[in-house]
Amino acid sequence: MDNKQFVVIGMGRFGQSIATSLADMGKDVLVVDNDEDSIANIAPLVTHAIQADATDEKALKALGIRNFDVAVVSIGSDIQSSILVTLLCKELGIKFVLAKAQNELHGKVLYKTGADKVVFPERDMGQRVAHNLSASNVLDYIEIAGDLRIVDIGAIESWLGKSLAALDFRQRYGVNVIAIKKSAGSMNTSPLGTDTIEAGDSLVVCGKKDAIEKVENANR
Repeated sequence: MDNKQFVVIGMGRFGQSIATSLADMGKDVLVVDNDEDSIANIAPLVTHAIQADATDEKALKALGIRNFDVAVVSIGSDIQSSILVTLLCKELGIKFVLAKAQNELHGKVLYKTGADKVVFPERDMGQRVAHNLSASNVLDYIEIAGDLRIVDIGAIESWLGKSLAALDFRQRYGVNVIAIKKSAGSMNTSPLGTDTIEAGDSLVVCGKKDAIEKVENANR
């Protein structure tokens, strides 16, 4: 992972966030966009920033795109360009291509085009915010794959002072507790049945969508 090189194509908000986060982690990051101002703004924050038309196969070849391990295609509303760039990245030999999709149909086409992973930033963020708003004790909500979810949920009063064994989350709700975040800021990533839930703690639980909803509704 430390030696991987990344190219991020498209400098919208999502692309900028990915590129700068990778650069902050010390990764070698090339960003590509056809907008001069976008490139000028991002250039000081990443390894390389090039103004180019990513839909032009010759331009991508000239950039040495085949030498990169991971491509992030974060082109915004231009679905046709998103699909074309994803196809070109795969044809030019990039091993792993992650592409941003606007909707489910766009995502299906990207997968058929060769994308290794498709993400839906707006949809996923909308789901997270909706769950945070609908259940006051839900601190974060992540959809992993298919029907599987991970939720960071604040401890409710009926859990306080009880051990994980006594609460038996697997039997009661159908979820597994994978970590306990303590009120003091530490995290227990290997919780035991004897560990007790205290005021201010939150639990990181994993389970299917229906089971997660049971936990969210536990204090209602």
